[in-house]
Amino acid sequence: MARVVVDVMLKPEILDPQGQAVQRALPRLGFEGVSDVRQGKRFELEVDGPVDDAALARIHELAVSFLANTVIEDFTVKVEEAVEAGK
Repeated sequence: MARVVVDVMLKPEILDPQGQAVQRALPRLGFEGVSDVRQGKRFELEVDGPVDDAALARIHELAVSFLANTVIEDFTVKVEEAVEAGK
């Protein structure tokens, strides 16, 4: 079993009010020197069997059609370490 991660982020030209709110709060919380914050989504998919080109193509299709709004969001797909059964 493998884990595939889909990270979805707003495109750079799209305003990110949640990220801006976090950025404005950081100095009040004692965190200085952060010049920008962008908020996004992370999806972890546990996949049965090998993650070959066909499986990655299906996950890419899933991201395009369901996980991301590709008009305003970009996404990346990456394979992480193997996941032990039962965890």
